[in-house]
Amino acid sequence: MIRKVSLGTPHHEVFGNPAPLGLLGLAVACAALTPIAFGYGITADGKLIPGAFATSGLFALLFGAGCQLLAGLMDFANRNTYGGTIFTAFAFNWIVTGLSFLGIAYGVVLDHTVLLATEILLLVVFLFLTYGFGFFSRLLFFFLLDIDFLYVFRIIRGFTGSTAMNIPIAVCTLVLGLIGLWLALGGLLNPLTGRQMFYIGGPMFRGQRRKGFDWTIRNRIFEVLYRHWKAAAFAEMTLEKLQAEVKQLGTAKVKAGLETEEIVPDLFYLMEYGALKMSFTGGESGTITGIRLTAQGIDLYEQLILHKYEF
Repeated sequence: MIRKVSLGTPHHEVFGNPAPLGLLGLAVACAALTPIAFGYGITADGKLIPGAFATSGLFALLFGAGCQLLAGLMDFANRNTYGGTIFTAFAFNWIVTGLSFLGIAYGVVLDHTVLLATEILLLVVFLFLTYGFGFFSRLLFFFLLDIDFLYVFRIIRGFTGSTAMNIPIAVCTLVLGLIGLWLALGGLLNPLTGRQMFYIGGPMFRGQRRKGFDWTIRNRIFEVLYRHWKAAAFAEMTLEKLQAEVKQLGTAKVKAGLETEEIVPDLFYLMEYGALKMSFTGGESGTITGIRLTAQGIDLYEQLILHKYEF
């Protein structure tokens, strides 16, 4: 009888991965802000074009805030506190941005001092988040680093009133949108195609991993016996041959220190579990004369190692 093996209690997420939705919304919102950042919206004689600011504000509210709020709530439902916190906080920040652009379009300007104070706090928050994102991928790290520079330039402009920061702010906005779009497409298409169409990269930093159970010996036992089963069906393998082939699969360190008595406890455990069948001379307290996988052991190996039920 075949039964599907499950390690522990499976956690089923309520929603699919919401990150591409939030990142796509950010990319669209940045695209809407980029023309304003590069000077569009104010004529050569200094007159305001209300429609330009109103349109940018609308996209900031619908895509920047709307998509990221949805993504954040879905992440919370999926028990992803980090993603939920970031996306939700970003969403409210986009609401402020959208309303400020709409306010400019209709003659209402938000208070400069209050905005500057919040931007300083957000810069501090983003600096810590940048470090945190480095544990996910290098590209996410640089994504947050771009936001850090964006806020640095905005704070400098806020204190000095200099227009010299306008172009750096515009460039950061453009780069932010492009990276967000790349990440969104990677999140959507990479799993679909089964390859890295949009390279995301591995972690920049690695956290200290908790020491877990060492499956090395048991994995090698299974690998050798499974290979033997493929060649000889249910014929038994001698302990000496199994020991020699397990050694060959190991590193030099394992080869030097692995003795027969170190593999025997695992063999008895796997026999009690039902994954192995062993023959003895003089009963189970005697010498092991033969070892082979059972049907249950073959099925266990094929499920956990070869992933035969995963498509």
